[in-house]
Amino acid sequence: MSQSSSIQQLLDIMAKLRDPNGGCPWDIKQDFDSIVPYTIEEAYEVADAIEHRDFEELRLELGDLLLQVVFHAQMAKEQSLFDFDDVVAGINDKLIRRHPHVFANKEFVDEAAVSANWEAEKQKERAQKGAVKTGLLDAVTVGLPALMRANKLQKKASKVGFDWPTPEPVFDKIKEELDEVADELAADKVDHSRLEAEIGDLLFAVVNLARHHNIDPEHALRISNGSFQRRFGFIEQTLAEQGRSFEDSNLAEMDALWRDAKKHLSDN
Repeated sequence: MSQSSSIQQLLDIMAKLRDPNGGCPWDIKQDFDSIVPYTIEEAYEVADAIEHRDFEELRLELGDLLLQVVFHAQMAKEQSLFDFDDVVAGINDKLIRRHPHVFANKEFVDEAAVSANWEAEKQKERAQKGAVKTGLLDAVTVGLPALMRANKLQKKASKVGFDWPTPEPVFDKIKEELDEVADELAADKVDHSRLEAEIGDLLFAVVNLARHHNIDPEHALRISNGSFQRRFGFIEQTLAEQGRSFEDSNLAEMDALWRDAKKHLSDN
């Protein structure tokens, strides 16, 4: 089956699933809002497959993610908003427009100039759409994961000079924010809202440190999550081999097993 035929088959399947006459009851009752969580979940499952270098799983997850695009396009078609062809035409036009050095023989002196042109084209597109967002940071999507959005906000601000020139002052900022968390916790009565804000400031400063060292904080935390899961699994397995459970162990014993896990597992 050709690529175009495969895509058309997928579009036909989605249309049939949404058909009030004989379609799937679950698919029929969905709307844009109800599908959003699935779209986000599928994107993360793609990222998970890549992180585990499971390329067969990646093939399947990309299919699931493509289904989300088709699902949204079908719902839009039903409301005469746009259809799948419009989605494809839109991204085709955008890629060609934002890559004049590839498709229009325009030359740029370096990668920074290419990036600057990309941002300039984005600003033109927003202006043409009559976008109400005028602030520099308004273009950073609110719905992004918090660590990712913090990183993007900082990068945007950095482009206009609002940034420390070196990573060293970031350490001082982290210490300052950590002290403010400690001060809040030392209060006679802890204000939960203030504590939440101070911990948020601490996390924001840590993101800044990662950015200054060209580390994606979202990816870094995913690595740490994986390490924690493997080490915790080591504790669980070791206790099971000893015929014990977590309830039969105390924190000191589990901490010793944690140190053993760090010695024996390959991600340390």
